[in-house]
This record gives sequence, C-alpha cells and structure tokens, in this order.
Amino acid sequence: MAGGERPLRIWAVSDGRAGIEAQALGLAEAVARRRPAHIAVKRIGWPAGLGRLPWPLIPPGARTGDPIEAPYPDIWIAAGRATLPLSTRMLAWSGGKTFVVQTQHPHAPLDRFDLVVPPQHDGLTGLNVFPILGAPNRLSAETLAVALARFEPRIAALPHPRVAVIVGGRSKAHRLPPGHARRLAEQIAQAVTASGGGVLVSYTRRTPALAREAMTRVLAGLPGIVWDGTGENPYFAFLAAADAILVTEDSTNLATDAAATGKPVFVLPMAGRSAKFARFHAEFERRGLARPFVGNLTAAGQPPLAETDRAAGELLRRYDGHG
Repeated sequence: MAGGERPLRIWAVSDGRAGIEAQALGLAEAVARRRPAHIAVKRIGWPAGLGRLPWPLIPPGARTGDPIEAPYPDIWIAAGRATLPLSTRMLAWSGGKTFVVQTQHPHAPLDRFDLVVPPQHDGLTGLNVFPILGAPNRLSAETLAVALARFEPRIAALPHPRVAVIVGGRSKAHRLPPGHARRLAEQIAQAVTASGGGVLVSYTRRTPALAREAMTRVLAGLPGIVWDGTGENPYFAFLAAADAILVTEDSTNLATDAAATGKPVFVLPMAGRSAKFARFHAEFERRGLARPFVGNLTAAGQPPLAETDRAAGELLRRYDGHG
C-alpha cells in the first residue's frame, strides 16, 4: 500500500530511554527524509514488575504513557523490549493496514512484524529481516550542522585537534570501575596534550557517578568542555565539532553515531566482555570505521556510515509493496 499524496503517518515507539528512542526515531526521520511524513513519538511503560514478564503474558491494557489507539499509523517503528506486547499485536489490531517495524532482535515470532531491523552481530535471519551494522540513529548532516550552530560560541575558541570523548557505563556485559575510568582518562589526557588539542566530554545516563568523577578530575584540566549534565545536551554538537572521537566499547549506539560522522573513531576498552560486542567492534575495525584506542589519535576518516538511510530505503521498498 503506497502512501499516495498525503504524508505518511509514522509512530516512533519506545520506553523513552534516550538510546532506545533514538533507534525508532532515527529510522522514522530517515524515512521522512525520503518521503513526506508526520512523525509522532510514543513513549510507553508498564507498572513495576509487569514489564519484566515475557511479552505474551503482559496485558496490553496495563500500559502507561502515551495512548496507543486507533486510528493507527501507516508505519509503526518500535524499539526495545517494552514495546513488544504492542508491536506483536499491531498487525492484528490494524487489520494488516499498519506496516509494523521492530528494531533490535525482538526475541518474538518474526511473523508478527512486517520488517525487523536488528544489528548484524545478533545473527538474526529471515525473509522479513534486514540486518544493519550497528543500530539506527538520528545522525544526519543537517542534525550535526544545527547542533553545532547552537554550541559554536562555546566551542569556537578551542584548539585543534578537538577530541570528543563519549562515555557510556554499566551494562549487562561491561563495567566502568573508578580506577579503570581514571586510567582511561589519564591515557586520553596524555594523547590530547601531546597533540596540542582539546576535549569535548559527554557522559551518558549509564555512566556511574564515581567513574564520571574520576574522569572529570583528570580531563577538566585540559582545554575543552566537560558537560556536567545540566542544560541542553551538547552530544551532537560535540560529534560535529570533533576532529576525532573516542567512545567506550559498551554501546552499539555510541559507536554507530560516531561512525556516521565520517571522523576517525577510537574505541575505549572497559571491564568485562561480550562476544556479540566483540564481533561488532571487529567488523567496525575490518571496515576501517574504528580502531582500538592505544594512545594515538592519528587516523584517517572514512565515508560516513549510512546504515539508517539504507534501512529506510528498504523499509519504504517493502512498505510500497505490502498489503
């Protein structure tokens, strides 16, 4: 079913966590760059404890957050485990009229979706599966330019090379103990000082407070900006302004965002290990998109990674032919 003359109606659905929402919204925005569309962000949740049950056992009517009711959208793009009790039923609720897209590995029957867009390193296959390297993101040339313009007065005087340091934190597989964080910061400071440049430091919500404090004590002594978490998040502006980008190894989102800029990307090691993340970073390194940080900031950039746009093209191709 093609969208016709009117703009597509797209819902980007998640539990509202920044990294999860960015996947659904980023893919929706990439579709909207190719075809006129109205995007509605939907954030949903579940009462305490209920959301931890297997998705078939969660009653959809118990949800909290934004309303999910008819008229349903032309395209439903969802990300994250919290959306599965709804995503898996949307085809039935809409009578097959809504094109249902799920990012990440859904761990649910694939026939409940029109399209699944998982990370390549998950190894998921199927007729309606379109794996991509990394995760969908909100990065575009326009996004970066707009963000940089807002923060340019604060960034303009900083010396080059400007090194963006993007720090994640605790996950199922990785940890960032204070001692490890301090050692990373010392290695970064040594490299930045040797280059004569400055830093642009951004932490995520998952960065442990003690790790944040340990790194800030070291990096705040360099020319640059260490975002303290207050006011507007300069994350996109830091990526846009950077000459090189350092990201911790715990997040496909962070690495994918960095690679989407076309800048040199270096991966910071953390405590812990994940076989899936190891495959992901190995593929990034094989393609020349990133390399381990070993104290050297010299590397050539690469063409920006454009997996979100590639997924958007495939989504629209299948949308035009469905139903």
